[in-house]
Amino acid sequence: MSLLAVSGLSKRFGGVVAARAVSFKLEPGEVVAMIGPNGAGKSTIFNMIGGQLRADEGDIVFDGRPIAGLPPRAIWREGMGRTFQIAATFASMTLAENVQMALLSRHRRLYGLWRPAAGLYRDEAVALLERVGMGTQAERPCGLLAYGDVKRVELAIALANAPKLLLMDEPTSGMAPQERLSLMRLIADIVAEQSISVLFTEHDMDVVFGHAQRIIVLERGVIVAQGPPEAVRADPHVQEIYLGRARAAGG
Repeated sequence: MSLLAVSGLSKRFGGVVAARAVSFKLEPGEVVAMIGPNGAGKSTIFNMIGGQLRADEGDIVFDGRPIAGLPPRAIWREGMGRTFQIAATFASMTLAENVQMALLSRHRRLYGLWRPAAGLYRDEAVALLERVGMGTQAERPCGLLAYGDVKRVELAIALANAPKLLLMDEPTSGMAPQERLSLMRLIADIVAEQSISVLFTEHDMDVVFGHAQRIIVLERGVIVAQGPPEAVRADPHVQEIYLGRARAAGG
């Protein structure tokens, strides 16, 4: 059984069709990239899967359960983690406190706390920070971090609910080239260790072709190609609309 099955997903904003009859599947442990030019519909599809947007048409089945129309928190509790194009953390809170908040939500302890929350799940939070290379900075406020480090904290937060699937919207945006490679290596290691599936969008083609097992290409809200990286790279239509003939020819 596929971990994620998207069927006939469509979304309109007035007269603009952001997604039209989008269908694809994601298997357990698979790493899939979704690419396309700006305005192709990538973030719209991510937001429908994650519950931030309601689809006009179509079905989304995650781990055997229909989730279309569920709110983001309910989908998160089903085991779907999410990072965003613009990383969002509580700047005034420490790294550990940010991750603790996610753990409190996972364990349904956000309401009716009988003792101070500061000590709850702290060791687990620090362990997650250590896994993403930020353990030594657990007591620093997030607002003092470089952007690449904030992205790592966001990853730790996404891992707090032990997800089966990570949705990652441009995980390396705003990062220097070396930071991008380091973060993607980290993600690849975590995915392999924990058998997590990943669906990610990305504009950096070195990241896409270096880490995706399969690629889905969108144009104007429609899937125009999908398959292993070698097949997508060789697709003439993909070369024309996205990669550029010169880049594709040069590898």
